[in-house]
Amino acid sequence: MPKPVTLFSGQWADKTFEDLCQKAAEWGYEGLEIACWGDHMDVGRAAEDMSYVIGKKKILEKHNMNCWALGAHLAGQCVGDSYDERLNAFVPDSVKGQPEKLRQWAIEEMKSTAKAAKNMGCSVVTGFMGSPIWKTWYSFPPTTEEMIEKGFVLIHKLWTPIFDEFDRQNVRFALEVHPTEIAFDFYTARRLLETFNFRPTLGFNFDPSHLLWQGMEPHLFIREFPDRIYHVHMKDVSVTLDGKSGILGSFLPFGDLKRGWNFRSLGHGDVNFEDIIRELNSIDYLGPLSVEWEDNGMDREFGVRESLEFVRSINFSSSDVVFDKDMKSGPADK
Repeated sequence: MPKPVTLFSGQWADKTFEDLCQKAAEWGYEGLEIACWGDHMDVGRAAEDMSYVIGKKKILEKHNMNCWALGAHLAGQCVGDSYDERLNAFVPDSVKGQPEKLRQWAIEEMKSTAKAAKNMGCSVVTGFMGSPIWKTWYSFPPTTEEMIEKGFVLIHKLWTPIFDEFDRQNVRFALEVHPTEIAFDFYTARRLLETFNFRPTLGFNFDPSHLLWQGMEPHLFIREFPDRIYHVHMKDVSVTLDGKSGILGSFLPFGDLKRGWNFRSLGHGDVNFEDIIRELNSIDYLGPLSVEWEDNGMDREFGVRESLEFVRSINFSSSDVVFDKDMKSGPADK
């Protein structure tokens, strides 16, 4: 059975929730992964006010849309990061520029997100966790193992009360493994799971684009963590190292053709999505394939329509036939 195809609403926060539901339905999407910013989802209200939740559900139903997951990337980043003025863009005015108040707001926001997800009928929240040690990824000035361990311990301390709330609501958290996160590749993902003693609450929002530009084979991440793939982003990226461009991006903005890599509309990059679908089928993943559309070089409505068709073209199920199993049998007796 094909997996449902949804659209992550985070890149469409300039649209009202109803406008986006209407457009996504017209394009042919089956649902939204609702971002918890803009007009799309106020988790504080959704956690406490069922009339607000009913209103959101009615809009989804009006357009024959579903929701399997909420996306809480911005608040989650604020939980684990050391204070950085860039975080002020993600938070209310009342906590801007105040590191401890900002972090506490984020912790409470994530707890509310778990409640909001339950009220919306979602079993998964996707997002980021932040990292107090991201700046130490390159080993100069020298980075000690004690510094790294301290960072993982702090993430455990900050996120354990949040995950306790997720457990109370019977909702799982799917970290998007991503540079700037405490887990950004295979080995840091494994270390994070170990830090939380493989707590079932914590899994991954598999996004191949962030793995590929770092030089990894994304489908192997699914093979490595088969029981932790809680949600899937469909997102493409093109690596275009030309001898002058670098993998670190050169402080050039996304879309600049001088960059060593750029996100691309689905099917226009280097991600091997067929291998990904085969790996997902092998672990019996039946959740949504959520299109996270980013391509600064393409009209987004053109791209999001084309991306849906691309996903449909590779959204195949496993075979229900065991080929060649009867090869030893001769022709039927007459």
